[in-house]
Amino acid sequence: MVEDIAELYEPVAEEKDVRLTLTPAGTTMIEGNRSLISQALSNLVDNAIKYTPSGGSVTVTAMETPDGAELRVADSGPGIPAGERGRVVERFVRLDASRSAPGTGLGLSLVAAVARLHDARLSLEDNQPGLRAVMRFPRPTPRAKALPPPRNRSDGAAAS
Repeated sequence: MVEDIAELYEPVAEEKDVRLTLTPAGTTMIEGNRSLISQALSNLVDNAIKYTPSGGSVTVTAMETPDGAELRVADSGPGIPAGERGRVVERFVRLDASRSAPGTGLGLSLVAAVARLHDARLSLEDNQPGLRAVMRFPRPTPRAKALPPPRNRSDGAAAS
């Protein structure tokens, strides 16, 4: 999924002269709705490319950690001031610096909603320079083994 999103946004990044890099980290498993997680990651990549100036870079990483899985999108753009990071995940909030760029202020709120739905945490961090958005997903729960169906008893006794 991460490779597909990076491939989808590669022409957008090239057109803007932004280097889009996918950091290989092996297989990463996330338990959840593929479509919603894909949309959230797409929003993060789209924002990163949109706000990174020409000549900058965006890095997308999926990795396993001891606590679960992480999806990271880091850019070399202007970032978001620490005091505004909690506010930008609210619906329709756009910072003054981004008002000239197209958008509705719903992208990060959607990412935050998808994270909550999957018991994940979204954190917006300083990438020095730029922003690093990290979705931290809990480790998938082990699935209980299905019990075999009860055998038919030929002696007339009820199976328990």
